[in-house]
Amino acid sequence: MTDQPSPDTADYKSTVFLPQTDFPMKAGLAQKEPAILARWEEQDLYKTLRKARTGAQRFILHDGPPYANGDIHMGHAMNKVLKDIIVRSQSLLGKDAPYVPGWDCHGLPIEWKIEEEYRKQKKNKDEVPPAEFRAQCRAYAAKWVDVQREQFKRLGIMGDWEDPYLTMKFEAEAAIVKELLTFAETGQLYRGAKPVMWSPVEKTALAEAEVEYEDVTSTQIDLAFEIVEAPNAPELQEAISSGIPHYAVIWTTTPWTIPVNQGIAYGEGIEYVVSEIDGRRFIYALNLEKSFLERLGKTSVDKGLGLLGGSLAGAVARHPMHHLGGFFAKPRPFISAPHVTTDAGTGLVHMAPDHGEEDFLACKPHGIDPVFAVEADGVYRADWLWLPRGDARSNSVINPKFNAPDGPICSDLREVGALLSAGAFQHSYPHSWRSKARIIYRCTPQWFIPMDQPSDISTPEPVHPPEVPLGIGLTSLIAGHGKGNGPTLREVALDAIERTRWVPERSKNRINAMVSDRPDWVISRQRAWGVPIALYVNRQSGQYLNDPAVNARIIAAFEQGGADAWFGADHQALLGDKYRLEDFEVVNDILDVWFDSGSTHSFVVEARYGAGVRADLYIEGSDQHRGWFQSSLLESCGSRGRAPYDAVLTHGFALDGQGRKMSKSLGNVVDPLKIIGESGADILRMWVASTDYFDDVRIGKEVLAGSSDAYRKLRNTFRYLLGALAGFSQDDRVPVSAMPELERYMLHKLAELDAQMRAVVDKGEDREDWLEFGRYTRALNDFANNDLSAFFFDIRKDCLYCEIDPATGRETDKRRAYRTVLDHLFHALVRYAAPIIPFTAEEVWQSRYPESGSVHLLVWPDVHAAWLDPSLGQRWAAIRSSRDQVNEAIEPLRREKRVRSSLEAGVRIQVFSPYEEEILQSVDMAEIAITAPVSIFKDGYDTARTIEIEVSPTSHHKCGRCWRHLPEVTQDGALCDRCAEVLA
Repeated sequence: MTDQPSPDTADYKSTVFLPQTDFPMKAGLAQKEPAILARWEEQDLYKTLRKARTGAQRFILHDGPPYANGDIHMGHAMNKVLKDIIVRSQSLLGKDAPYVPGWDCHGLPIEWKIEEEYRKQKKNKDEVPPAEFRAQCRAYAAKWVDVQREQFKRLGIMGDWEDPYLTMKFEAEAAIVKELLTFAETGQLYRGAKPVMWSPVEKTALAEAEVEYEDVTSTQIDLAFEIVEAPNAPELQEAISSGIPHYAVIWTTTPWTIPVNQGIAYGEGIEYVVSEIDGRRFIYALNLEKSFLERLGKTSVDKGLGLLGGSLAGAVARHPMHHLGGFFAKPRPFISAPHVTTDAGTGLVHMAPDHGEEDFLACKPHGIDPVFAVEADGVYRADWLWLPRGDARSNSVINPKFNAPDGPICSDLREVGALLSAGAFQHSYPHSWRSKARIIYRCTPQWFIPMDQPSDISTPEPVHPPEVPLGIGLTSLIAGHGKGNGPTLREVALDAIERTRWVPERSKNRINAMVSDRPDWVISRQRAWGVPIALYVNRQSGQYLNDPAVNARIIAAFEQGGADAWFGADHQALLGDKYRLEDFEVVNDILDVWFDSGSTHSFVVEARYGAGVRADLYIEGSDQHRGWFQSSLLESCGSRGRAPYDAVLTHGFALDGQGRKMSKSLGNVVDPLKIIGESGADILRMWVASTDYFDDVRIGKEVLAGSSDAYRKLRNTFRYLLGALAGFSQDDRVPVSAMPELERYMLHKLAELDAQMRAVVDKGEDREDWLEFGRYTRALNDFANNDLSAFFFDIRKDCLYCEIDPATGRETDKRRAYRTVLDHLFHALVRYAAPIIPFTAEEVWQSRYPESGSVHLLVWPDVHAAWLDPSLGQRWAAIRSSRDQVNEAIEPLRREKRVRSSLEAGVRIQVFSPYEEEILQSVDMAEIAITAPVSIFKDGYDTARTIEIEVSPTSHHKCGRCWRHLPEVTQDGALCDRCAEVLA
């Protein structure tokens, strides 16, 4: 033993190294993050990064535009944070990953807000000059763009906030019109009258993406139509001719459509039956008899004639209100229709081509056209014979009272003896996303993009539409039908879906089904705020003007004055000398806002990065399969013959802590701005990154507490690294070949982690976990907690504290090797963490390198593949397993207070195989398990058994400096050989 001071007088506290850092354990993110943001803005970090990545491979994530109307909510926060994580991670790979945020500034959500303001002032929007109304919409959108911009920036979203894209910018509106005119020039545009989803409250057509479904209670009715002729059903015809009335029974949950009924549909192969009920004979589907009778309150009936649906061909019935004459006196033919089933009802369907697309399509070949009886506000026309507007009974068709069993429809039908039953029916029904009111299907003249029209999409050429009658004085302006030789838009889109990478892969099925089944795209709206459908329609031919020179003047006008240029235009000047304005109708319908956002790839991606450039990635919520993903797909396929993106990521929705949809009425809304103000953006970002966001995710106090705990542990890992690396320099580094096995094992683990992280970040066709940042974040946290804090740091803290003389700076090679590995870990972990918790990563980096610029200018860590050593990993997995078993064996002694710490435990390990013996003898298990000396022994081999561990309090004394219990320490407080040598 080396001469030592008396343990009674020695104080070794000053002789050990304790981690030294000013990096605080308490984050204080809510206070620190704004200062970090201000520094980034002062440094113009985004532009600095763009300059640093000049010439690098580009990665473009194209931002889907949120509506500029109100404070951001949790869905916004989740979406934007996820985008930012992806963009930052791509930049970390060394790519040029710009991010251009954008806003959808047109459309019903914004227009509705301005209308609300007018309603508060007792004003009707229609009384306000259109230019004034549009100006207020523009000002409203601009206000919320500025508000949301600052809120997104506060989340740590890095992007081109000085020059975002707005769909209401003049150049954007001009680009949208240019895209529209491309469809017109290539014959992919027509105007026709067909039923579309219509909101009587907003008085406009709606897209599927503007509709949500709610459970409602409607009135279901069974209604009798008297059959007057059945030429292909001899027995039925004979009975009718003999004066025995027979009635076809229809079932509907929309009684309001009965006033425009024009026929009855049947199924060719359905088996029908004639039954006598209360002295009258009714026809209905045989296998729907039970439910039909239940509605009538009957238990049994006398069944008579049976007949197949095909025998109803040529049959004619009359409307229950036929006595009113006119429209109602016309015969109601029976029509074979494929949409008639026996899932519900009676197997006979009343046909109202005004209010159902299937009805419209089935009636059209029979020359039955819509009658347009219901006006834009959902009220029947004033000149309608039944239920006129002036009648006190008339009301909106979406008003449940209008359809109620005692309402005007049912009352009149009951009065004439046609109403067989009327009762409540609960079902899911479409509502307007904005007004929350019920919608209807309403036939109106609208502009469409056809899905199934052959075209020359890849080689567009102008074509002119033929005239097609649509009834009631309307003319179809169908462009290019039958003119193209190429694939249809549906075919091109479905092919593009196949060529696109969908994340998760199952989302491909969703959009494929939606595009396969969707009807023609209704692109017109009867609104005031948006981009107009800038077309001129010839009053005689019914064809829209297709002149490239005129189109060029229109686009130039939009570039100069935006959409307002159309409404206040000198249209004769736009038409030029070749045409006379009086020969043309000026179209003033507004474009579907989904066409606006579907065109953004043209004026954001291509305009900024070059013609033909596609986005690498689109990312939005799962609802966008029927929204932005689809409108962008169709717009690009129609104008460019391909998708605008290479890959699409779909995430779920943010729900409350109990898994419920957030709702103000439920009082369960979790406000991201409040979380940021109280806990900081990095906590919210940690939650986003930790979720399995491909599905719906939950957020609440408990969930956020878990995110805060994960953040705290990761922060403490960085704090330890900063403290342990105090004073470390490049001169202190040790080559890997000279490192102890434990250090080499940790580099192996780091290389494994690096491969996991890269698999999430770096796109590869064989990488199934691409963009699964839940895996990325869990891997990072698990490594920091399990491999570092609970293992490597724990084992090597003795080496860190004790194998140096602070007075001389002299340290052992082992300690230098340890700190070399810590330096590798620091540089890797701070980079891995930077996309997820950018504020904290910056704070960590600046704590160690205050003069070296932002952490977000760095690239992926230099982790060598040569560090991977599977055999070493396998060895240390066995050693760690033995360590865990030792700790488990010590735990009872702790509980019994026979030992206070593992350092006081003596351990004997019996091995039963040469492999176990070799592995455990190759390391200092006392150092690995942090115990008193460990003895390894065997009493013969038995490979069927695993190690057995005995633990007891050690008899060895405690070193006064390192606190280890060792044989050479003669009394408590004396020095062990190692400590004595360090201090010699």
